[in-house]
Amino acid sequence: MSTVRIPPVLRQHTNGSTEVDVTGSTVGEILNGLVAEYPDTKDQLFSEGGDLNRFVNVYLNDEDVRVLDGLETAVKDSDTVMILPAMA
Repeated sequence: MSTVRIPPVLRQHTNGSTEVDVTGSTVGEILNGLVAEYPDTKDQLFSEGGDLNRFVNVYLNDEDVRVLDGLETAVKDSDTVMILPAMA
């Protein structure tokens, strides 16, 4: 399982959890697993078309997934996925 770090703005949708363990082999699977467990996070993370919302940044072990393979970026059990809202 990978660990997903939850930003303060989403914690109201994860029962206050700061970290959640989720199973998946790609960043997309991990985020969809988070949504399956906490459905209220979906609109915060994804657009209607299923892409990451433009104001959400996702990092895999401190590296922006947009410079990797996006939602298709491979994830190992020991990895950490961090969700950060973009700052205006």
